[in-house]
Amino acid sequence: MIDIHHHLLFGLDDGSKDIETSVAMAEMAAADGITHIVCTPHANARYRFDPAVNQEKVEQLRARLDGIITLGLGCDFHLSFENIEDAHRNLSKYTINGKQYLLVEFADFSIPPQMTDVFYEFLLAGIQPIITHPERNTIIQKNPHRLDEWLERGCLVQVTASSVTGRFGRIAENFAHSLLRQNKVHFLATDAHNLDSRPPIMKEAFHFVSKRYGAETAERLCIANPKAAFFGEEFPPQPMPETKETSSSVSGKRSLLGRLFRPS
Repeated sequence: MIDIHHHLLFGLDDGSKDIETSVAMAEMAAADGITHIVCTPHANARYRFDPAVNQEKVEQLRARLDGIITLGLGCDFHLSFENIEDAHRNLSKYTINGKQYLLVEFADFSIPPQMTDVFYEFLLAGIQPIITHPERNTIIQKNPHRLDEWLERGCLVQVTASSVTGRFGRIAENFAHSLLRQNKVHFLATDAHNLDSRPPIMKEAFHFVSKRYGAETAERLCIANPKAAFFGEEFPPQPMPETKETSSSVSGKRSLLGRLFRPS
């Protein structure tokens, strides 16, 4: 399995606090069956984002881990005005391994109405947004139609593996399964922060999804799609999501669903 959302780098944000914790998290992930991790420190106003420092910490971890797991680098990109402007000036600064895929997260208290256009501009610039853990965002929980708008634009969706198994509560669990049933999920990832309350485990969710939604779905969300994001490959065809306007355009602009999705 490939984990594209993981706060493994130590001393940078609310994830791992020291290198020993990071090593233990990577070892736990490897034991769980994870072969690749994208290290994704927060890029927001609270935590300083420095690609050179991030790369240095990745190299320190690689030296300690002796090849038991493959590490990549990205970020948990906060959709602030400053970040969006900087991402357009520096297209590979925040993306996964400097390729085209970008993990994006919303604030918990507000999502501006123009966000659909922000995503469209990212796509035009060659950046593929991956919306992280919408099942845990209270605004999206109450307004799921907004996620449909972003899917229509061509965005992808990452759900937290532990949401599927109930670790984040009943609301997040139910919403995660609603998205899975409607083919609106493209990735499962750990969003790991530590060894206990936010551990780096995916196997339980992989088996749960395989049993309920089929082995092909589990492999697509945990292996095939994350592989494309990790290596910057063309995104594989996907089952068509069940949105209200799957064949229409949004705001008068051509939908990108035909490029990304296939009939289920």
